[in-house]
Amino acid sequence: MRPEHWVHTIPLRLRSLFRRSLADHELDEELRYHIESKTAHHVSNGMSPEQARRAALLELGGIEQTKEACRDQRKLNLIEDLVQDVSHGLRLLRKNSGFTAIAVLTLALGIGANTAIFTLIHAVMLKTLPVAKPGELYRLGDDDNCCVVGGLQGNFSIFSHALYKHLRDNTPEFSQLAAFDAAPAKFSVRRSESSGPAVPFIGEFVSGNYFQMFGVDAVSGRVLTNEDDRPGEAPVAVLSYRTWRDQFGLAPAVVHSTLIINGFAVVVTGVAPPGFYGDTLRSDPPDFWLPLASEPTFHHERPLLNEAGEHWLYVIGRLKQDAEPVAVQTRVTVELQQWLSEYGDLAPEERNSIQQQKIILAPAAGGVETLSAEYAEGFRLLMIASGLVLLIACANIACLLLAQGSAARLATAIRVALGATRSRLIRQALSEGVLLALLGGAAGLAVAYFGARAILLIAFRGARFVPIDAAPSVPVLGFALAVSLLTGLIFSSAPAWMASKVLPGEILGGAGRSRQDRTSLPRRSLVVLQTSLSLILLVAAGLLLQSLRRLECQQFGFETRGRVIVKVDPVLAGYTVERLAGLYTQLDQRLAEIPGVVSASYSLYSPMEGRNWSGPINIEGRPPATNSDERIFASWNRVGASYFETIGTRLIRGRLIDQQDTPASPRVTVISEAFARKFFPKERTP
Repeated sequence: MRPEHWVHTIPLRLRSLFRRSLADHELDEELRYHIESKTAHHVSNGMSPEQARRAALLELGGIEQTKEACRDQRKLNLIEDLVQDVSHGLRLLRKNSGFTAIAVLTLALGIGANTAIFTLIHAVMLKTLPVAKPGELYRLGDDDNCCVVGGLQGNFSIFSHALYKHLRDNTPEFSQLAAFDAAPAKFSVRRSESSGPAVPFIGEFVSGNYFQMFGVDAVSGRVLTNEDDRPGEAPVAVLSYRTWRDQFGLAPAVVHSTLIINGFAVVVTGVAPPGFYGDTLRSDPPDFWLPLASEPTFHHERPLLNEAGEHWLYVIGRLKQDAEPVAVQTRVTVELQQWLSEYGDLAPEERNSIQQQKIILAPAAGGVETLSAEYAEGFRLLMIASGLVLLIACANIACLLLAQGSAARLATAIRVALGATRSRLIRQALSEGVLLALLGGAAGLAVAYFGARAILLIAFRGARFVPIDAAPSVPVLGFALAVSLLTGLIFSSAPAWMASKVLPGEILGGAGRSRQDRTSLPRRSLVVLQTSLSLILLVAAGLLLQSLRRLECQQFGFETRGRVIVKVDPVLAGYTVERLAGLYTQLDQRLAEIPGVVSASYSLYSPMEGRNWSGPINIEGRPPATNSDERIFASWNRVGASYFETIGTRLIRGRLIDQQDTPASPRVTVISEAFARKFFPKERTP
């Protein structure tokens, strides 16, 4: 058939599909005309009317056969058969409502569990930042160093402000290169005209081109600019849309108003657009953004902005289209080594390792991917477990369908005897299975939504807000549809194959009564598969529970029962360092008066918090290190009197920190047993 002829037949095929009765009526009229014409021709040649009509029918080849041949020419039989199969499948599912309900519920759990995990995988690992052209974004570094890092890093991923400016000014391959605080902190915030208590907000220091680099504009007011990020400028801030909505009720007057942040007046220049949560997918993202230049104002006791040796900023840039990432990575590494040689505040032994320092250029379409690295292994295990659950569900449904098909062997045999082809039987069985899977997938969307929400609540317990939506998105809906179709084909393939093997002679003649059911072997195989997968899941669940039990009973070196951790930040209430001693004295007195409180103390970081300070140390009586590889680094925590007694850590030797250790007394420290074994191996402990 020529292409132009095929195009001309499209209207006829569409009319045959959507107006079938009219097309069949026209076909009947056309066939009647041909039969009458041939009959008249034969009568004119001397035949009787009966003989003439019979001859015309023989020449035509049969009315019904001719109709089918004409329908085949329309190329619509597959569509019509599919419509018939779907209609037949819906009738069977409605007729067997009990079986349908059990199957849909089983599939909803299996498909829903997989969809829930994929919802989180898509949000955490596959989804990009809600910014302009995220594919152009690249991060300098690929590690997730927290807070403040001093000295050499080897693989640089966190930068000082001076180093950031050096890289920004000497890397023209980036159209924009922005920096931001690696560890957003809490600030006390209240409106200037309010006399109420301050509210804790999370703020982040960012460079003036931060929003311009991301291609994000304000929904109200304006975003930060480079002019705001100059020394001496009055502090300004940009609110997140969520904070503007939840804390200020979308009041337009908030923009250009003054907030009191940590006791300093800050003007709100604008509000970020809805959905923008910053540079990192994290729980409790920033409520507002401040210029880097204002960091010394809020951290006047220990500012970091002008400390060249203190690295506390992450850096993300927008790469130009003609720039090659590999070449840019080499360039920024050379710039890093050059800056360390000229301006780096390094010890003499560290300068020998400058040539080993490097910067890895990493794609940053998803921002700083801390959650992706943290939960990747957990997502993989959950996906495997949910996949096994779905396979068990498929085996279970296949067994039920085989049993149902065994009961309907007589009806199937009659259809085969009447001329049903093997391919048609297979298509009908597959259609019924896919329909069942689609119903299960639709119900599984509800399971996925509530399952994803439950996982988020467990993973981010205590968080005020997590920028992950558990509602199904378009990719999640596509995933659910694909899984449903694949699931339907998997569990209906065995029943479809068995249905096509029906021998009508045996069944209709009664020969099959004394023979073994042909579906018994596939059913037994599916039962074995189902049992094996269930055993694997059971063993894995048992091992997981045992691991969780051991983690719960693990000895951490301190007691967990009867202990309460309360986080206090006096700075948020306006306290200075000089007033802290009096504050802690008052807290000691009031805590001691609370019934049931046996002991209380303070620490910069709580046990197992995952954060701490660290730095190089020297041990008296030992020569200092001559190169960076020999330097001794140790982590430390600042604690108050009775700290070890409060957390229940026992003393092995010496004494603990107590009330006699004041700012005026000689400085002391308590070391861990692991530290003593490593650096004082000859000193025995009882």
